Amino acid sequence: MRANRVVDEESVDRSEGFGERLLGLLLDRARQLPPQLIAPLIAEEVGRVGGRDVSILLQDYAQELLVPLPGRKLHVSQPEPVIDSPAGRAFLRGEVIEVPLARGGVRMYLPLLDGSDTVGVMALTLDDVGEDDRRLLRRLAGLVADLLVTKNAYTDQFFLARRREPMSVSAEIQWSLLPPLTMTVPQVAVAGILEPAYSVAGDSFDYALNDNILHMAVIDAMGHGLDAAAMATVAIGAYRHARRVFVSLAEKYTYMDDAISGQFGPDHFVTAQLMHLNVATGELELVNAGHPAPLLIRDGKVVRQLESATTLPVGFGGEEPRIREHTLQQGDRVLCYTDGIIEEHVASGDLFGEERLIRCVNRLGEEPSQGMRADLRRLSHTLKSERGGHTSDDATLFMIEWRGGAADHLAVLE
Repeated sequence: MRANRVVDEESVDRSEGFGERLLGLLLDRARQLPPQLIAPLIAEEVGRVGGRDVSILLQDYAQELLVPLPGRKLHVSQPEPVIDSPAGRAFLRGEVIEVPLARGGVRMYLPLLDGSDTVGVMALTLDDVGEDDRRLLRRLAGLVADLLVTKNAYTDQFFLARRREPMSVSAEIQWSLLPPLTMTVPQVAVAGILEPAYSVAGDSFDYALNDNILHMAVIDAMGHGLDAAAMATVAIGAYRHARRVFVSLAEKYTYMDDAISGQFGPDHFVTAQLMHLNVATGELELVNAGHPAPLLIRDGKVVRQLESATTLPVGFGGEEPRIREHTLQQGDRVLCYTDGIIEEHVASGDLFGEERLIRCVNRLGEEPSQGMRADLRRLSHTLKSERGGHTSDDATLFMIEWRGGAADHLAVLE
């Protein structure tokens, strides 16, 4: 027994040493490589552990498909649907999915995680899979995600792979303005989605977690096209500036109001929701400047709107807003949305309306949660289907889930 244990420990040590050398070699070689050679390098390094048919799959902008990144030494197949595919399950759940193959071997789908945001999936085939392989490949996938995020700033290659149809100039601007679409930490999770993905103009959102305060903003600039995109850019820029000089929630509104009115004049405006969430206590501060009221979701059901004092849209020179405070319970979700969701006309000619939105949320809440990203994506596509499959105006969803207080967070560090 003792001898076997020593042999096993030595085997693990050798495996760990090989894994460290492999990851170190990949990192060293990748630093100065041009972006187009990163994917072939990944395929080459995977081959060192016996992997083959390596694919790097990235989510398209409409969040419907996982599309293969082209490149030498990569296995390039057809795009895989986010729903009802092994790659999609790995992507949405952030878990490794293994599929035994009829001809022998195992096809592995590893989520490429940038923090808590899934940037894609790495797929590969091994003849057989042991725990050492799983451990090494999870670490390799983490490094691959970091490389893709870093190199993305230097190339259009990844953007072009993700784009499945022509994109408007305004949409280009909006996508470059966004933070990661999801963030998950022990105390809180957020997720956002924009529609229509390839022609969105005036909608945007932003967030930052600074110590125990989650700062959030959802905006909708009036109009369409470049004018709306320009206003959204100024509004988000002013919001970030105000956030980074540590002003109050009310003062953030004033910063944004001054920027929009000063740049565009009195005939232009931006509706906005600004929020502070204390992730340790669940206390939420809200300013609602001309937006539909957020929905409070508890146990999968909408329980009420989160009301706030009336505040003029940004750009109209309104008075300093009054802050409305709410207290969330553990597990509560807050759904923010722009008016493009409820003001779309359905086949009968009626407005889609808030009641239909609430019914859709409640119906989906009866099904098991698949996580924030998957649940919000499912809601967005359900709403689009309910509206007849089209969106004539920008339609944005942004969801927050408060998961617990300081004790839960500290437990992770112990």
